[in-house]
Amino acid sequence: MGIVIRRLFEISRPVLWVNTIGTTVVGMWLSGFLWTWEILPILIWVTLPFNLLIYGINDIYDQDTDAENDRKGGFGGAKIKPAEVRMINWGVVVLNTPFLVYFAFTVPVAALLWMLAYTFSFWQYSSTPLRFKARPVWDSVSNADYAFPLAFVPLALGVEPMWPAVIGLMTWSMAKHVYDAIQDIDEDAAAGIVTTAVKFGIKGSLLWSGSWWIVSTVAFAMVNPPVAIVSGLISGWLLLANWRTPTSAEAKRLYKFSVAFPYVAGAVAGVQLVTGITLGLYP
Repeated sequence: MGIVIRRLFEISRPVLWVNTIGTTVVGMWLSGFLWTWEILPILIWVTLPFNLLIYGINDIYDQDTDAENDRKGGFGGAKIKPAEVRMINWGVVVLNTPFLVYFAFTVPVAALLWMLAYTFSFWQYSSTPLRFKARPVWDSVSNADYAFPLAFVPLALGVEPMWPAVIGLMTWSMAKHVYDAIQDIDEDAAAGIVTTAVKFGIKGSLLWSGSWWIVSTVAFAMVNPPVAIVSGLISGWLLLANWRTPTSAEAKRLYKFSVAFPYVAGAVAGVQLVTGITLGLYP
């Protein structure tokens, strides 16, 4: 059992858990709570269980392309074996179902609907029949779901979400998804997967990402100018670096900086929120 758990843990890509844990914690802070025990079930859900749903299902449906992708096999994602598919499927169901049942009885309907949309969107991002990731534009739009905790966490805590922050993170996520997919253009095209990055090409994808990062920066500025400045500077640098060397190889080189992006921006937001709540300056 220990070996199975360890393998599922690896497949869930812990280095990327910040994308679910971070937004959940920020959602709590935006609600005016430095800590509340009410958040604990949600916080546990968005660790191994939900990230296994995101990346385990993705790995099942991307076995062919992952086999030829040298980014996979490390922090960029596991390379699974066909014999592991059943284990992953059961892991996703067993780890996520109890939480969704619990939430159905404990959170307001509005919060539950956002949680179900969160689950459905990530499931169908990789899985059939919708498989958003293989549909140009839809693969980007569906990644707005990374922002959903900024909506369902406040709603679960009885607080109105800060909608500019929700919209800002939605558009930020749409941009980052396509930016990160540039490095996989060759592998996806060879496998016949037409993503937004494949359809638009490198420079077209950079323009798409840049446009949505501008929208997100404006939305963030309505909530917190320092976060908007940091986000604008980092996204601008990433875009310019890849524009100057418009190759998938350069996108692969820049990926580690893209992974660090949410950590840096999240830290800027988090420090301010924690300080504000502690000193009684927020909300």
